[in-house]
Amino acid sequence: MTSTPPLVIAVDGPAASGKGTVAKALAAHFGLPFMDTGKLYRACGLAVRLAGHDPYDAKAAEQAARALNPALLDDADLMSALNSDYASIVSSHAGVRAALFDVQRAFARQAGGAVLDGRDIGTVIAPDAIAKLFVTAAADVRAARRHAELCARGAEHTLADVLADIHARDARDSGRSAAPLVQAPDAALLDTSDLGIAAAVAAAIALVERARAGTGR
Repeated sequence: MTSTPPLVIAVDGPAASGKGTVAKALAAHFGLPFMDTGKLYRACGLAVRLAGHDPYDAKAAEQAARALNPALLDDADLMSALNSDYASIVSSHAGVRAALFDVQRAFARQAGGAVLDGRDIGTVIAPDAIAKLFVTAAADVRAARRHAELCARGAEHTLADVLADIHARDARDSGRSAAPLVQAPDAALLDTSDLGIAAAVAAAIALVERARAGTGR
């Protein structure tokens, strides 16, 4: 009797594409545990900030990643715009990515399956995932979404500044030598530029179901 392989869903994409919202919804729909891997890098960036180090200091960033305090994952400043910049910078260091690799791989390899979202899930962390989605949207759309989020938190940023930050993050994420942001060859593309949350989630569920059907799982 052949056992059914665990359902692992990899969701990748650039900042503010909607990948986190989609991934959480997929986890709820399929009853799977969820990991927002970006928070690990945000926590690392926060640790570097709190220690007074330069995020471009690869050695300091790697040390912070290897000694990461889980309590930072719940810090109120984790999702701030400043910390977002730190996270984007420290995540470009190969040593940081290596230090955080095992915890992500272990989560992906749970017996019952899992949903992970990030930027290298389908290419590095879970290359054998049954379903892979690459969630994206036009840069101006992503900037508008992020600007609305920041305004809701009381932060004062112009839309132009947010758009510039989106472009800078895209360049760092796609241009780094260690696990760059790239669509896996077997990942389904989901462009959310013109989709509301409900429509994006419905499309994502359909893509996962199609992937499962294609593998017979």
